[in-house]
Amino acid sequence: MKTVTRSHTPRRVRTFGLRTRILSTFGLGSLALSTFLALSTYNFTRSNLVEERESSAIVKAQQDADRLRNDLESNPTSVQSAIERLGAERPLVYFRGTWTGDDARFSSTAIPTSMLDAVLDRREPSVMRTEVDGELVVLIGIPLTSVDGAYFEFPTIDDVRSTLNSVGLALIFAAGITTLIGIVLGAIAASRAVRPLVAASQAAQAIAGGRLDTRLEESNDPDLSALTASFNEMAAALESRVERDTRFTSDVSHELRSPLQTLKASVEVMQARRDEMPERAQAALDLLVADVARFQGLVEDLLEISRFDAGAIKLVIEELLVGEFVRQAVSISSAAETPVRIAENAHDLVIKGDRRRLARVIANLIDNGRSYGGGDMIVSVFAPDDEEPPTQVWITVDDHGPGVAPSERELIFERFARGGVAGRRSGSEGAGLGLALVSEHVRLHRGRVWVDDRPDGLEGARFVIELPAERA
Repeated sequence: MKTVTRSHTPRRVRTFGLRTRILSTFGLGSLALSTFLALSTYNFTRSNLVEERESSAIVKAQQDADRLRNDLESNPTSVQSAIERLGAERPLVYFRGTWTGDDARFSSTAIPTSMLDAVLDRREPSVMRTEVDGELVVLIGIPLTSVDGAYFEFPTIDDVRSTLNSVGLALIFAAGITTLIGIVLGAIAASRAVRPLVAASQAAQAIAGGRLDTRLEESNDPDLSALTASFNEMAAALESRVERDTRFTSDVSHELRSPLQTLKASVEVMQARRDEMPERAQAALDLLVADVARFQGLVEDLLEISRFDAGAIKLVIEELLVGEFVRQAVSISSAAETPVRIAENAHDLVIKGDRRRLARVIANLIDNGRSYGGGDMIVSVFAPDDEEPPTQVWITVDDHGPGVAPSERELIFERFARGGVAGRRSGSEGAGLGLALVSEHVRLHRGRVWVDDRPDGLEGARFVIELPAERA
């Protein structure tokens, strides 16, 4: 089997595509910006609301403390009446060692020790936020030095917390909407940014497929115009190079045909008088005949390759009963005795193709198996699955050669691919064009060809041709 060696390439680390990177940049950027704005807005709102509520509560508590002090100075025996006249929110009075309030929840036990020390012992006003039975309040303590007492008040700010929770949810929702908008804008920007690259990729694929006249449209974008100009210059240079090489191959092949015909005619004349030659001359003549045949095949292959490159291949399409066609193609090949097996589901299958070129495909696979696969081959024709009606047919060639390594199964269909294990071959090395022509011909017929291990577990390779087919 034709085999080729492939150098080991280091495994590449998978990276994200340009579209994904642009989309991620917009998405993460919008998320970071919306999060920053949401946190800033929340902190600013909380600070303003709480400070405003605390300021108003402190002013009112100071006013209530002044009124209470005046009442206690004029009538120190009626603390409860003084508290009731205040109309304050949860007042608590410490007067002459006694605590008096109007709500049992907001007693002296709800006041932290640090505040008691500051207000009662050091006679310093104090303010702090605390929770009493799960309710957030502003605890305000004001010493009443003139009457040997202190005034405490517990105005609630639980409604502020509820408001802040609502603001927080609204900001989270707004951040989510902003991030989503950023992702949408990122997708649009990524699409616009990648569009020139997609066009370049499609143009490159077209060139790789043989349309060498493909060019990118000129762009008014100064950043893209340089890329477009460079790509078009490269494509023009490649087209010129390929055309020059194609003309060279075609010219050389045509120039070789005339002396080759002369040489072939001369060899035929010598063959006619072979019996008159001495034994050594006959052996030399046999070698010459084989080399001339090989040389003629090489020239024909080069001419065919040049037609592919020039786009001058024109198929003569006709309907072919695939089983009968394969039998005829094998019968005129270099190994006419090769057995052909036609499956029951393929007896009436028809393919549409060029008889001469498809016969060349079968002949090249037979030649390849005869030269490199041990010579003992089996050709099979069958529909690959139970689909009814079938849409494909497989033509397989099984041999008993050394097989083809998985890493080399694509390279053997490339032009001029030479074997890395030529010493194991039973025949002389070819020019590396036979399987390349097989691939080109099959591709023109909207099919594909590949090589695999034999399915029966024996040593060897199986070449598979897959072509569109239908019932007769």
